[in-house]
This record gives sequence, structure tokens and C-alpha cells, in this order.
Amino acid sequence: MTTIRDAAASAFNRLPTSTRRTLLHRTGRYAPWDEGFDFAPPAPGPGEEAGPPDFVGIGAQKAGTTWWYGLVVAHPGVWSRPDVHKERHFLSRFGATSFGPEEAKAYHGWFPRRRGTIAGEWTPEYLYCPWVPGLLDEAAPGARLLLILRDPVERFCSGVAHERREAGARGAATTAEALSRGFYHQAMSHWWRHFDDSRLLVLQYERCAADPEGQLAQTYRFLGLDDSFVPPAIRRPVSVTRKGKPTLSDDVRRRLVEMYLPDVMALSERLPQLDLSLWSNFAKASR
Repeated sequence: MTTIRDAAASAFNRLPTSTRRTLLHRTGRYAPWDEGFDFAPPAPGPGEEAGPPDFVGIGAQKAGTTWWYGLVVAHPGVWSRPDVHKERHFLSRFGATSFGPEEAKAYHGWFPRRRGTIAGEWTPEYLYCPWVPGLLDEAAPGARLLLILRDPVERFCSGVAHERREAGARGAATTAEALSRGFYHQAMSHWWRHFDDSRLLVLQYERCAADPEGQLAQTYRFLGLDDSFVPPAIRRPVSVTRKGKPTLSDDVRRRLVEMYLPDVMALSERLPQLDLSLWSNFAKASR
């Protein structure tokens, strides 16, 4: 039975993103990626204690990160507060700002958890911020990293739709932004300077979609969790981009593949477990 609250929420979600954001800001509600968000950490609840994150998802945007984070925090061994967003964006702000012990302590405050559980975040923007790896290694030297990668051409299509929906932007800047987020090897070069392979789990979105049970069990094992647990909503992806995706002509698709190919091949060499046959736009390169 649909309640008045459900109907109001549904109507609100149908509004354009810019309109929803304006209405929320008028009531003092800001998302972590909004200018004006208060980064003072929340007060620990009963039985909670804060500390460095045990895991941090670093990307990639439009590669199923909201879905996968939801499956991770569904595990009884993971603590997640409903009033704290999956994307903390805390470290994104320090590209040109000092970061010291007080800032690290404030960052830790965003990870309250009950004794015997772990806590973490997943901020896809981190992958593309070259200053974040060093800050994270300093603030959370024991954290494990999670990364989901998706065929960069398909990610580009969803990325363009995302930028248009969220920012209402069009034109070359939007296209360039969406394009830049698919050069995974280039972005990861900054992370490999601070984190070795034992602290990084790289997943492919396509494999997660085809075998969520197996890939989630691998994720749980990587995080030191019981891998026999299976969330009830494991095959229900969320935040799927269905509207606004550009239809690529053969010429545009060919040029995108040509632009991404050197980076994809370098990534494949660095990560031999990467299965290019799962990326339809680059399957020929794996033969």
C-alpha cells in the first residue's frame, strides 16, 4: 500500500536534479559533494566508536558502485549508519589545502562502528584525485581498497548521461569530463605508488553482473568477512542509468576505442586478471 510519504518521495524524485538540489538546500540539507556541506563528523551512537576506515571504495563512477557498496554493508560484519552517505568525499577537498593530524582525526570520525564490525566508504571521485592516495595512506594505513571497472566506452555513455542529469551541462566540457574518467590505468598510476596489490581488490562490473554471488564472496573474503553470507537483494542493481545515454554512431565508437585502447592495454598488462573478453569494445584486443 502506497503511503502519502511514499507518494511525496516519488513525486520529489521525478523533479529535475537541479530543482531537487535547490529545494534540499533551502531546508539546509546538503550532500557531501555539495558546496556548503558540513564535514564535522557525526556523534557516535550508543555502543559505537570511530576510527580509520577498514575499506575504501575508490571507483569507478557509473560502474555499479552504489549496488556493490550496498551488498558489502548488508553483511552483518559491516556497520553502516543510515544517516551517513556511502560517499564521504572528505579527502577530495585537500588538493590545495593542508591536511594534518586534526583533519585525519575528523576523517576517522566519519566511520563509527560497533565493536567487532568494520566500516568504510565508497567515493568514486577518489580514483581521479591524484592527491587522495597519499592522504588516505597517511590517514588509514591499514585500509583495503575496492575498485570496480567497466568497459570504458560503456562507462562513457553512462557518464555523459550522469553529467547532463546532475549538472545540466552540455557541450565539449561535459564530453571531456566523461571521457577522462575512463582512463583507468592513468588514474591508478597514482594509487600504485602508495598501495600494493595485497591491499587492492579490482573487480569488473560485467563479471559482477554475471556472477554476483561469486564476486561478492571474493569481496567478503578480501575484507576478512564470512563469505557464506548472501544478501537477499544480491541480483537487484541500483542507480541504473537508463535515460539520457547518447547513442553512439559507428564512427564515434571507433574513435573512443582508439583513444582508450593504449590505456586499456597498459591496464591489462598491469592487471593480468582483467578479462578483456568481457568488454565488448575491446574483446578483439584480448585475442
